[in-house]
Amino acid sequence: MTNTAAATADSPSAAPTAPAAPSAGGNPFNLRVIEEFRANAGRVGGRFAGVKLLLLTTLGARSGLPRTTPLVHLEDGAGRLVVFASNGGSPTAPAWFHNLTASPEAIVEVGAERRAVRARLVDEAEHDALWARQIAVDPAFADFRERALRAGRTTPLVALEPVTPSH
Repeated sequence: MTNTAAATADSPSAAPTAPAAPSAGGNPFNLRVIEEFRANAGRVGGRFAGVKLLLLTTLGARSGLPRTTPLVHLEDGAGRLVVFASNGGSPTAPAWFHNLTASPEAIVEVGAERRAVRARLVDEAEHDALWARQIAVDPAFADFRERALRAGRTTPLVALEPVTPSH
């Protein structure tokens, strides 16, 4: 994944297909969220009730297998969905970010809709404004950002842009 275009996989056909069963690398919490999301056309309860969630299915960088992760997202108004590789403020980026770095083609589920996307790093000119918007929606993201900065890591923001199949 580069700032301007996909580094690999020039064809949308390289994007993973969402698995029939959830696959969250064995994380029981994420598996429950994925199952609830799919059973209710994108709506989930509990601490994620009313939160804008999507399911991102990437190809595992090492395994090559589809990996699905529920993520909070921000709609930017330009047809892109922006996700934050904060990993809760951890000093390391989340696995899904490493997967997109290896192969930027992915599948996104928003509500009951599924679509192919290509990941692109958000450029520096947009970075702070998108962070400010997300923090206004969910103040916990300010803590995630600060913890990552204290750990010496700038949190990448990733734009998931729709891929139009070529004819």
